[in-house]
Amino acid sequence: MTRIKLTVDGASVADDVEPRMLLVQYLREKLGKTGTVIGCDTSNCGACTVHVNGRSVKSCNMLAVQADGAEVTTIEGLAKDGELHPVQEAFRECHGLQCGFCTPGMIMRSVDLLQENPKPTEEEIRIGLEGNLCRCTGYHNIVRAVQHAAGGEVTA
Repeated sequence: MTRIKLTVDGASVADDVEPRMLLVQYLREKLGKTGTVIGCDTSNCGACTVHVNGRSVKSCNMLAVQADGAEVTTIEGLAKDGELHPVQEAFRECHGLQCGFCTPGMIMRSVDLLQENPKPTEEEIRIGLEGNLCRCTGYHNIVRAVQHAAGGEVTA
């Protein structure tokens, strides 16, 4: 067992974990952060995307011990004071989800994308979300939601 200390959604946590435990397993099984979805276990789908030190990371591709000392934000940590994050609100308003399975990872990646590029074009949004798969929506409303969150013209 290895002792790790990190901040998850603003709360300091410390735990003993198996060195081979994935971050996604730690978040879901130890901390109950089930909004972080296990989709593929191969880092192909992006459903498990969280922020580690402010950057989007596929948590099925990172060991919990690698997050030692880090600040981790999950989909549950985006809303503040009962108010949805603007990207969460945009996904709701633009119907940027269907079954909802990919939605947490899509939102987390979209938040990071907008931090990198606050006014992305439709093409830049599509390229920025390439590592996150949706099997239901065809991406149309997801792109619209990101455009809406950016305050830009919705063209998709």
